[in-house]
Amino acid sequence: MIYVSDKAAAKVERLKEEADIKTGDFFLRVSVVGGGCSGLSYKLDFDNEKKPMDQEFEDNGVKVVTDLKSFLYLVNTTLDFSDGLNGKGFYFSNPNASRSCGCGESFAV
Repeated sequence: MIYVSDKAAAKVERLKEEADIKTGDFFLRVSVVGGGCSGLSYKLDFDNEKKPMDQEFEDNGVKVVTDLKSFLYLVNTTLDFSDGLNGKGFYFSNPNASRSCGCGESFAV
């Protein structure tokens, strides 16, 4: 399962409104890609095309889809959003990460 906090769900809905995405066919695609200072980085996009091996979840009214390979890194991860002084944006609380960089955008397992 991939979880979505209340703050992240609210921000996703605002972004969908700003992008004029009104159809229910769109979902949040979460991926893990190589790169970043710790070796792996998170990627977020709106998408409307599912692939054969995609894993699909829904939490807090947000449909989240990830490919099977990324899901292995994302099991029980929570997507959150911060609008504080120390940084603004989405971040992941990933129990599978052995370390992450200072900015929180990359991690290692």
